[in-house]
Amino acid sequence: MRWVESGDVRLWLAEEGDPADPTILLVHGYPDTHRVWDEVAGLLRDRFHVVRYDVRGAGRSTEPADHAGYTFDHLAGDLSAVLDAIGKPAVHLVGHDWGSLQCWDAVARPGIRERVASLTSFGGPGLAQADRFMRESSRGEVAAQRARSWYIGVFRAPVVPETAWRTFMPAMLERSMRVRDGIQPRPGHPADTLTRDAINGLWMYRLNMNAGLRPRHTGERGDPVVDVPVQLIEATRDPFVSPELLASLGRWAPRFWHRRVVAGHWAQRGRPDVVARMIAEFAAHVDGADPAPGLRRARRVAGPDGQSGARRGPESGRAFEGKLVVVTGAGSGIGRATGRAFAAHGAEVVCADIDEAAAVRTVAGIVKDLGGTAHAEPVDVADAARMEDFARQVRDAYGVPDIVVNNAGTLVAGAFLDHSVEDWRNMIDVNLWGVVHGCRLFAAQMVERGEGGHIVNVASLGAFTPSALLPAYSTAKAGVKMLSECLRAELAGQGISVSAICPGFVSTGIARNATYVGTDLREVSVTALERRGYPPERVAAHILRAVHRDQAVVPVNAEGKLGYALSRLSPGATRGLARLSNAALRLGSSRPRRTGSEPREIH
Repeated sequence: MRWVESGDVRLWLAEEGDPADPTILLVHGYPDTHRVWDEVAGLLRDRFHVVRYDVRGAGRSTEPADHAGYTFDHLAGDLSAVLDAIGKPAVHLVGHDWGSLQCWDAVARPGIRERVASLTSFGGPGLAQADRFMRESSRGEVAAQRARSWYIGVFRAPVVPETAWRTFMPAMLERSMRVRDGIQPRPGHPADTLTRDAINGLWMYRLNMNAGLRPRHTGERGDPVVDVPVQLIEATRDPFVSPELLASLGRWAPRFWHRRVVAGHWAQRGRPDVVARMIAEFAAHVDGADPAPGLRRARRVAGPDGQSGARRGPESGRAFEGKLVVVTGAGSGIGRATGRAFAAHGAEVVCADIDEAAAVRTVAGIVKDLGGTAHAEPVDVADAARMEDFARQVRDAYGVPDIVVNNAGTLVAGAFLDHSVEDWRNMIDVNLWGVVHGCRLFAAQMVERGEGGHIVNVASLGAFTPSALLPAYSTAKAGVKMLSECLRAELAGQGISVSAICPGFVSTGIARNATYVGTDLREVSVTALERRGYPPERVAAHILRAVHRDQAVVPVNAEGKLGYALSRLSPGATRGLARLSNAALRLGSSRPRRTGSEPREIH
């Protein structure tokens, strides 16, 4: 640790790691000190030279002679002095909160931008870029951001904020950290100098947020463009900055990566492992390494309207741009239609099926017809060991998936007394255990990654409507629905959503490929589904909508919606319908017989 002179202040600077390694410079926000980075610095110092400093008026750094010394010009001068002390041609700059604001300003300044290899920003936008957002966005988006920024007006008022920081605000800050961010105060954060730091820092708001004083601009038309690589880390639970404002920042950075962490405002405290990993991956890539899979998909390219791809919504046809999607049972039916639908909306898709050739055909169609990116993988979802290998292969080759669709299934139809133990085992192994394996393995990856995700489990009308024809199938699908609702409650805190999709009768090969026991209903079942005329592409559309809207239980088509409504309003009516379905078992011969091949994944 050492002092760095900058004008009339002395800055307290801390260094860790080997100075010969690439340098990462961490800039803290308001009302923090360099100690807010303790956990992240500890995770980075084995690979990087990590530098932190207390900004003027905070921590151990001294205060300027008067309050006019808190302008962006002075803050940029401090950063320049720190860069001089580091003595390297270029560093990787990381800013949080007010540290992010001043970094956005600094990288637009000649004399600094040449010494910055990259910028990682979270917890605060550049003021120049935010100004354009507030002047050019829709009224609703502007109103949403103004509601989040209510405190700025308070901080710019005289006397009131100073009084608050001297009385109740320190305790309120600690409570907010515990309740909202889920982090505990620890030595160094909040700092012992919190009250003094907070009062000094108020002048950054008062001097830099006046309409007539904005950070310097670059670009032919005075646009606030920055020409260094920029990684934006969006803390999904940060109450101060709207997702729309953050997404708009890509408009001003030609080389822009947008990533998300499920954390509150102090993400470097709530998920230091995730933040450190993202910083390290980005710095390594800018220095020449191949991008990690998640970083590769986080790259955003401005669209024809000048907006970043991260900002464009479903109307652009690229609602899932940059997402990795895993679909099981993707060789045919609903699985194939779902894989194609996600690919058409910009996702990279892993198409898995027990029939590898069928998965390869699905991938070939995605590449040829849609120009998409897809990969074929063979997997038997009923095999726990094989599923573990599959999940590991997906993570290592393509990264942790953002969306997993557990769709693979099989069907045995007939009376309960005609079902053998093997029939039940096959149905439960594929239709329920297959979903359990997919949820367990990929949810664990999503939780560890810390960026959220979505799991879709394809259940059925049979999940809530009993049938004398499908006892094993309906039992397994009811388990899928309940599993989905249990997981949705458990994983919500991790930013992982779970949806159960419950289709009625869909025109797929499910009836043709089913196994029939007791009465042979193959011909009538195949004919009925063909006449139903409900294509799997419509189910796929419901799956994409469920992910986009974060829906919990989605009954699909008329009979699915009617069955779901009846199950909730009149369970007795659904039981009555089940008794009527028993009549179908009398249409064929009463002699027990088995038809169809061995059960396999069929949708």
